[in-house]
Amino acid sequence: MRIVFPLYPRFTALDAIGPYEVLSRLPGAEVVFAAVAPGPVTTDTGTLTVLAETALADIADCDVVVVPGGPGCLEAGQDAAYTGWLAAVHPKTRWTASVCSGSLLLGAAGILDGLPATSHWAVAETLPMFGAIPTPRRTVFTGKIVTAAGVASGIDMALALAAELTDRETAESIQLFIEYDPQPPFDTGSPDKAPAPMVERVRAQVMADV
Repeated sequence: MRIVFPLYPRFTALDAIGPYEVLSRLPGAEVVFAAVAPGPVTTDTGTLTVLAETALADIADCDVVVVPGGPGCLEAGQDAAYTGWLAAVHPKTRWTASVCSGSLLLGAAGILDGLPATSHWAVAETLPMFGAIPTPRRTVFTGKIVTAAGVASGIDMALALAAELTDRETAESIQLFIEYDPQPPFDTGSPDKAPAPMVERVRAQVMADV
């Protein structure tokens, strides 16, 4: 089972690494980090790089593709080599998934036209620009397309996807192995729970980054 993470400059690390920690533990999984040009790809913090060992053009098909989000998604969405690869590989996948603003890249590739999808709360309102229907859920399954909301939701999405790819017990065992038992010290993880001034401050920060 080949699982591809198509990276691009200024992607958000956890968008890829969170699902990687889950999906890489599936029986028979082969995980590939790829990019338009192989080599180190720097994340949005500018202090971490992930090695893309393969060029996207060298991957004709895969079972699963997981598109991370991040401030660099706008530039990636204008790169025909990136979006063209997504459009070409999608018909051959078993599952096509995104995390956070990675759904905007699926949209830019024409994959979400007329479909419900989710994204990071600060950019979800831009989904209709790509023909998608914003849906305020943490994970949205539509046929073989899966979109996850903000950064940490990628782990939830990957666990649900793991169950679809194998079975529930396997997914639950992976959850136990990585000790994914969230007990956050604060309750400001969504705009519905955070104070309004904080929401606006973070929204401005997100939009400034993109």
